[in-house]
Amino acid sequence: MNRLSTSFGRVIVGLAIPLALAFGFTEPDFPARLVERLRTFSVTYPREKVYIHTDRPFYTAGETIWLKGYLFDGPEHLADSVSKVLYVDLVQIESRKVVVHRILRVANGHAVGDIALGDSLADGAYMLRAYTGWMRNFSEDYYFTKPLTLLRADTEPVQATGSQRLAPQPDVQFFPEGGQLVNGLEGRVAFKVVSPAGKGLDAKGFVMSSTGDTVTGFSAKHLGMGYFAFQPEGGRSYTAFVQLADGTTHKYPLPAARSEAYMLLVDNITNRDNVRVYIKNTKPAGVQGRFTVIVQSRGRDIQVVQGEVSKKAIVMQIPRQVLPAGISQITLFDETNQPVCERIIFVEKNDRLTVQLKPSRPTFNPREKIQVTISVADATGKPVRANLSLAATDAGQVLEKEPYATDLVSYLLLNSDLKGTIEQPGYYFDASNRERATDLDVLMMTQGWRRFTWKEVLQDVYPAPKYPIEEGLSVTGQVLRPNKKAPGVVNLTFFVAQPDSTRDVFMGESDESGRFSAHGLQFVDSTKVMIQGVIGKNNRNLEIKLDDWFSPTLQLTQIPYNSIVFQRDELADYLKRTKEYLEIERQIRKNREILLKEVTVRKKREAPADSRKIYGQASNTLKVDQTMIAGGMNVLDLLRGRIAGVSVSGSAMNPTVQIRGSANFSGVVEPLFTLDGTPVSKESIVSIPIFDVDYVDVLKGANAAIFGSRASGGVIAIYTKRGSPNYDFSKDQSPGTLVVTMPGFRAVREFYAPRYDENKPENVRPDYRPTLHWEPMIQTGEDGKAQVSFFASDARSSVRIVAEGVTADGQPGVGRVVFDVK
Repeated sequence: MNRLSTSFGRVIVGLAIPLALAFGFTEPDFPARLVERLRTFSVTYPREKVYIHTDRPFYTAGETIWLKGYLFDGPEHLADSVSKVLYVDLVQIESRKVVVHRILRVANGHAVGDIALGDSLADGAYMLRAYTGWMRNFSEDYYFTKPLTLLRADTEPVQATGSQRLAPQPDVQFFPEGGQLVNGLEGRVAFKVVSPAGKGLDAKGFVMSSTGDTVTGFSAKHLGMGYFAFQPEGGRSYTAFVQLADGTTHKYPLPAARSEAYMLLVDNITNRDNVRVYIKNTKPAGVQGRFTVIVQSRGRDIQVVQGEVSKKAIVMQIPRQVLPAGISQITLFDETNQPVCERIIFVEKNDRLTVQLKPSRPTFNPREKIQVTISVADATGKPVRANLSLAATDAGQVLEKEPYATDLVSYLLLNSDLKGTIEQPGYYFDASNRERATDLDVLMMTQGWRRFTWKEVLQDVYPAPKYPIEEGLSVTGQVLRPNKKAPGVVNLTFFVAQPDSTRDVFMGESDESGRFSAHGLQFVDSTKVMIQGVIGKNNRNLEIKLDDWFSPTLQLTQIPYNSIVFQRDELADYLKRTKEYLEIERQIRKNREILLKEVTVRKKREAPADSRKIYGQASNTLKVDQTMIAGGMNVLDLLRGRIAGVSVSGSAMNPTVQIRGSANFSGVVEPLFTLDGTPVSKESIVSIPIFDVDYVDVLKGANAAIFGSRASGGVIAIYTKRGSPNYDFSKDQSPGTLVVTMPGFRAVREFYAPRYDENKPENVRPDYRPTLHWEPMIQTGEDGKAQVSFFASDARSSVRIVAEGVTADGQPGVGRVVFDVK
């Protein structure tokens, strides 16, 4: 057997010459083009990964899901990314509807939030889904998903699988290693046997040829997966007979074999230093040329080699030291530069964090203060700085129904790079499982990897992404004339009224077609936004329409794995305690609604303070109403004859204003004009629509002294309705104006837990909380340590603590501890 060890390291900078791959022409420098296109593709479409840590896997209607999002860049797993907006959906599996949608602000790769579960939500199977706006450009298969179960305290536990409509026959699939079987060559066929709910089933069977011969037998090794060696022969077909544990047998055809083709086999188990790749082919002797093999991980090229088609069996070696931790992809291109075989492998580096959780005592009393020291170190034992989230739950109520469930480590290194849901992913990272490396290799043969296709990568021009990278919230739309024609460039003013009464105002303009967009906005949920458009000086005869605000869609092709099934008595204590707690909460809210006796309070009415003013009392104030508007061309017209000592003369468009005969040797000294507290020119005042004016203050003499020498002629202060901090934009019906209430970032809520070291009235009530503590933002110091404290409940049970976190350079870690409260 010939050994191939040539590695390729040369990179072409710039665009390669276009190639007619569809016609099978051989490209002389195809490896260079392959590397250049892969790198360009990765830069054009950078990938992101999202992980969500929640306090527990199931909840009751009326409770709260506490969560923290971790955002990573795809290739390097750095604990940050360019996106600053994270979307989180709660999806009901049976109806396949998004029942809750949250928008979370991302800072330094972390996002903190919660989902309050309404009392009206139905029980059953749900899914938590998280993604960024940029991730919407790619397949939803790589959104973060996590199964959750919702129960109701007023009903008995149910089977929450959402699988009632699925057929009872198991799903059995066969996967030839590398992607294809070749007549006359011995290869391996992996298989996977799963139930309708997606759980692996124990099975065994045999393969029979079309001539009636039994070729080989097989049996599932782990969670319904296994493999067998097999050499097909030309002119024959093959059928697999699969027997389940219940004795039933089902038959399935094996994939058809090819006669003139390549085979790719990988040995990722037996050699400690290298991964061996075996390449075989049955091409006719007349076929000449070179095949190409590329090894890449998360869009980064690692090794590219070429070999002669005339060599029918070749081995290449990939040093493990050049492979990153996690999944790598090996692709074989034939002599016409078409991808024909592919295999993914997992490389274990053992470079994860060690997260230790040490309670101050081995056991605690009910309601006693619990202190936990967190210590984080890297693979060498060196203390490191890390950001973590921690959940402490009552283990007697919050059952661990799913062994080896997804955590930050397994998701980042495994789940996030595979399509579909993986059953018990934590199994492959538990060093106590001696067969985990072999089982993981079989998983690589069955699960597949498809973040992109090579056809997408090798095209010369990449289409522009539909969705931008979001550094904040966006408002986009279009301005049209009433006849629906493009208005040309429109001047736009945006007023953002936050729920906390703060106001933001910014200006912009549309393009020639009336399209506009504002990006990078920062506002919280249910914020009123007013957009005002003007053409020219004062033409507001316009219609403003916003693009549909992002409405999450759902493409759920199969019921997720890991749906939880509860027995009748398993959650009896949890449901009883939850029902009692929710009833107490309802009673407390009811008791707060106290009816007061009728009281008459007499006090002189004070004018409400206007934050736009820097002065105290005005000399005169003119409140503008509808009866005045009909007779005036502009706001200064309204002052004629209405305020003593104020003279307005001249035309409506060029008036002269004088307060109490203010003049000097040069003539009339006009007053200082202000608009909503800001000094402006008289021309700006004249252009203000009268219907926008709320009131006018006139300051004379000493009252105007606060403005200094520029107010020697007094002050005319104009205040508009829209400028008022108390103005309700929703009542504005002016032409060229749009007022909408928009969803913004979810405000961060603090997890509440009682403090039993303080004497508070609420401490007398029973305490059987399922989640004792949730702390989403824990930062260890240079010594790798941090401390967390909370109080035990009344339950004499076990407390389970799980902490997950990551360093800035993307090293993940998970720590667990269980102790008793007696």
